[in-house]
Amino acid sequence: MALIECVPNVSEGRRSEVVEALVQAVRNTPGVRLLDYSSDAAHNRSVLTLAGDAAPLKHAVLALFEAALPLIDLRAHTGEHPRIGAVDVVPFVPIEGVTMAECVALAKETAAEVARRFVVPVYLYEEASDNPVRKNLEDIRRGEFEGLAAKMAAPGWAPDFGPGIPHPSAGASVIGARMPLIAYNINLATDRLEVAKKIAATIRYSSGGFRYVKAMGVRLADRGIVQVSINLTNYEKTPMFRVFDAVKREAARYGVNVLESEIVGLVPAAALVDAAEHFLQLASFTPDQILENRLRQP
Repeated sequence: MALIECVPNVSEGRRSEVVEALVQAVRNTPGVRLLDYSSDAAHNRSVLTLAGDAAPLKHAVLALFEAALPLIDLRAHTGEHPRIGAVDVVPFVPIEGVTMAECVALAKETAAEVARRFVVPVYLYEEASDNPVRKNLEDIRRGEFEGLAAKMAAPGWAPDFGPGIPHPSAGASVIGARMPLIAYNINLATDRLEVAKKIAATIRYSSGGFRYVKAMGVRLADRGIVQVSINLTNYEKTPMFRVFDAVKREAARYGVNVLESEIVGLVPAAALVDAAEHFLQLASFTPDQILENRLRQP
């Protein structure tokens, strides 16, 4: 059985009735399991986690676009998280019985159908993109929705599918294939945004930090604190505990404490086991010592 994960990010995290309508569109798709969804008001963004085979997942993504486009207008959208689209990014992730090449093919098929059916320009990213300049999501999203028209008119920035101008209200979307990613946020006990931004610059790869870390500093106005918002693109080569330790150490340099950390969506168990081994200083620990792992064995 082929098992693919799909993690659409949509540009709505404040209107619960809109989020519920999007979730219901996915739930109504036969053959797709909705594993998780979460919303963040400060980011004004929701993340859905779906699983299934290729064809049902493609139908679910198309249903999500059909539900989202009448309800989300980026001309009136504000939030801390960068975005260029109403349905901003759709990655397909190989989990079991499926190759990355198959996920790439699925991403391209879905992108072509989104562009055809909804007249939304689509960029491919990560493994689905053959253009080295357009593999990284942050490069594609730089300038955000407000700068999208000018960006699309610049040399080298025509979309992979769809019209050469943004959709008036839905902008553009980014669809691709990648390995599992952990959305991991660390909240700081301060309202000093410059501290979060400096820490993010220290740990992210594009500024000379960890190879598999993307990070930015954002303000959580409703809580009066700031956050280092992180994407871990390879938790095996850059584990969560190493990033947490680095953020804690950097925060201390500014006289700031870490308040808490949080995971958005789902996380591979191995990433948490690695953190437990590190912080608990477990000696000679193996995954076979985890009760649930042992129960799954024949």
